[in-house]
Amino acid sequence: MVFDVSVALTWILFIALFPIAFFWFRRAWRIAFRRDFSEVALKGGEPPPNAEKVAPYVMVVNLLAGCVAAVVIVGVLLGQLDYNTWTAMAGSTIWCKFFIDFAISRHAHMKRGAKPQHRAGK
Repeated sequence: MVFDVSVALTWILFIALFPIAFFWFRRAWRIAFRRDFSEVALKGGEPPPNAEKVAPYVMVVNLLAGCVAAVVIVGVLLGQLDYNTWTAMAGSTIWCKFFIDFAISRHAHMKRGAKPQHRAGK
């Protein structure tokens, strides 16, 4: 095995899965058991006024993403997943988690009954 850029990026992805899974599980734990909604659907660093309403969705997304990351970690360590499979699973999970979190946060911050404001010219 020659150490080049692709090998370095692969190691970075694999090692990054450990803290990523930890933070996702921790966020799901805080929402489910501690009823801490301070990190739910943040937009501009502020939670929505109805964070309790979207908290179950955020918890499920974090729990599922954390489980997939944990399965990938265990699968790689046991040699059960080949390179293409685990990198696809890890990368897809990370990106889908970010997109879903973004969609939930935007939906939670919508004002009901108000028209969307467009910033034309600014």
